[in-house]
Amino acid sequence: MRLGYFTMPMHPLDTDYTTTLKQDREAVILCDRLGYHDAFVGEHLTDDAENITNSLLFLATLIHHTDRILLGTGTTNLTHTHPVLVATHAAMFDHLAEGRFILGVSPGTLRSDREVLDIAGEDINRMFGEAIDVILAIWEREPPYGIDFPDNRWKVTTEATLDPAYGTGVMQKPYQKPRPEIVGTVVAPFSRGVVEMGKKDFHPISANFLVDKWAASHWAKYVEGCEAAGRIPDPADWRIARTVFVADDDGIAKSYGKADQNSPYRFYYRQLVYKLTKGGRQAVFKHHRDEPDDAITLDRVLDDLVICGDVDSVVDQILAFREVTGPFGELVVAGMDWVDEKLTKRSLQLMAEEVMPRVNAAIGEASELAAE
Repeated sequence: MRLGYFTMPMHPLDTDYTTTLKQDREAVILCDRLGYHDAFVGEHLTDDAENITNSLLFLATLIHHTDRILLGTGTTNLTHTHPVLVATHAAMFDHLAEGRFILGVSPGTLRSDREVLDIAGEDINRMFGEAIDVILAIWEREPPYGIDFPDNRWKVTTEATLDPAYGTGVMQKPYQKPRPEIVGTVVAPFSRGVVEMGKKDFHPISANFLVDKWAASHWAKYVEGCEAAGRIPDPADWRIARTVFVADDDGIAKSYGKADQNSPYRFYYRQLVYKLTKGGRQAVFKHHRDEPDDAITLDRVLDDLVICGDVDSVVDQILAFREVTGPFGELVVAGMDWVDEKLTKRSLQLMAEEVMPRVNAAIGEASELAAE
């Protein structure tokens, strides 16, 4: 199982913006040095806590400060801009990174972002699907492109201005052939969107704020999509994000990860429960669909969603989680604000150097026993 990192932490609202950007950059640089496979960066336009506004721009500052880690948008919000801009900017980034790039995509569901862009009344899932079709067509076709799909708002052509001898009317294609890996974050139980990912050979990341069994529901939907397209589903293509904190001392881990009122994990989920409930999306925290809303308490959410403890405990919790979900290819650790820089960096180190090697050894041993 690979180890990945996702950074879109909830920063306290009184934290200096420059400082939070430096923290988030330094975390990815550290993950590169520790051997993490990839790092995903989210984006919002209008959130003072989650304050990275352009994931590609942020990641571009890391290309020459990292050596191995794959740099992924987590996600590029396709309703925020014209798909021509996404296709051409992503292609350029892929060349700058010489293939160390993953394009993560989503509709962009923050309501204040949609308001400020004057698209609050739009069907964002339809906009997302239309944009994806255009981006793929730009990368697949030659100029003048002639992209005019039925009922798609985006019409793309350079027919009137194409001049190949002078290079005008031509859009660049990605460094990776035929295209970069495309991933999508899945946030709803039994999501139909993950079926479409399977059909298009996109790879899912199950969100870190889903209860275990809801995250587990995504695999069957992905299989459904792959099989509809005549493709064999591979668990290695499935990433699951989790909120994990590991420390040398179990008591410190549980305090910093859950109980302490100054815990960044407690702050993160306090914010998230409030925001998702305000948006009518609190079902992700429920144990069953008809559970009353008042059953969702902050302490229960922390118990459900935060894996924390010393190395032994975290290894056991990850293996128990995998028993619920079945095999998957990558555990993506969600980043948090640096309330305690030393503990934050030590957790990332322990995950890479002690936890994941032991998790993978246990998975390997179980596979050998099953094969006998």
